[in-house]
Parts: sequence; C-alpha cells; structure tokens
Amino acid sequence: CRLCRRRDCDPDVVGELCHQDGLCVHENCLYHTSGLEQRGADDEGFYGFLFSDIQQKLKQVAQKRCCICRLPGASVTCRGRRCPRTFHFPCGSERGCVSQFFGEFKSFCWRHRPVQRVRAVQQDQTHCLICQEAVAGRPCYDTLVCPACTSAWFHRRCIQGQALRSALHHFRCPLCRDMATFQEEMFRLGIKIPDRDAAWEEDGTFDDHYLRHSSCDAGQCLC
Repeated sequence: CRLCRRRDCDPDVVGELCHQDGLCVHENCLYHTSGLEQRGADDEGFYGFLFSDIQQKLKQVAQKRCCICRLPGASVTCRGRRCPRTFHFPCGSERGCVSQFFGEFKSFCWRHRPVQRVRAVQQDQTHCLICQEAVAGRPCYDTLVCPACTSAWFHRRCIQGQALRSALHHFRCPLCRDMATFQEEMFRLGIKIPDRDAAWEEDGTFDDHYLRHSSCDAGQCLC
C-alpha cells in the first residue's frame, strides 16, 4: 500500500487492497487519510477518490513521519484538540487508535480516542461471546461491552469480524439482539459496519433455502 507502506495486512483491519496502473492503496487507508475528499462518482477512481487526488496526497504526506513506527508517509491525523500526532492507519490500529466509519470519518490517537463509559460488572471470569476466550476485567480498547444489556462482552477483533459479515442490516448484540443502541455505540468506538446486505445473503449463497419442495416423495402418492 502506498499510504501505509505495508504489504501483508489483515483485510478485516485495512479493508480491500485497491490496485490499478501501479497504484496500490488499502480501502481504510484511503477513507482515513486527512484532507482527502471523494470528489468523484462511486465508480470513479477508488470508491470515488480520484487518482489525481490520491497522487497529490501521496506527495504531501511523503515526509510526514508516523508517531508510532517513525517511518514516513503518515496520512492519518488525530482529531483531538491541538493534537499533532499523525500515523499510518494499521499502525494506529495496533497502538490503540480509533478511526470512525461514519460522518466525517474522524480518527483519534490513543490519548484522545472515545472510550466506553458503561457500568458493567462481570460475573466471575467473563468470556467473549464470539470466540469464548477470556476478556479484560473492564471495558477497554480491546474489550467492548454491549451498552444495551451490559452483559455481552467481546474482543474488538471478534465483534469487528462479525460486523463485516453481518453488515448494517443484520449487525446487532449477539446476546440481547439490540440493534439501534448497539450499532450507535460500535460506530462511535471505531467498528466498521458496511452498508450492504449480510455476507451470507450475497451471490445467492442461500437461494435454495427459499425454494419450496413442491412434489410428494411417497412411493405411492394418493394425492
């Protein structure tokens, strides 16, 4: 990726790798590059980001060093008040920075990121509802809790994976099934929830489930 300078990254973190005419950039690196606007239609450039604008931005950030890895090319700027920190998108994810996927697509460093202020008490040792591994004793960057029921705990990486597969129309709390309050909180905490149908509904994967069996299978049908 020309923005984050990384070759192998988890697509659940950085999104799809877009490449054309020698230009390669990650989807999420594009969305969170400060000052880069979608001036084109959805089918122009990469997701509406024009190639000329991307090339211009690459020149602008060429000398900006990431506050985490210290390498040049940092394109994400913290939106905290008077915060000078800039970083690569995947570096920020590893360090505990939060990038929001709604509204202005704001990003925040580890000092200014939004945090959960939910009063949730664990019963003994709580486990992630998705992977069944232990979670932290209180809400933090890597451990999130449902704001509606305060009983559902999960790792950030686990709930992010579920959000990518369930998408906007099916993503909800795995325990209490709340959708509105849950999605609002997850958006605020930097969980990406794509605005599309669920992965299991794409490409007609389960079309045969909607077909009704219309013939009798009895050896001698009397009907």
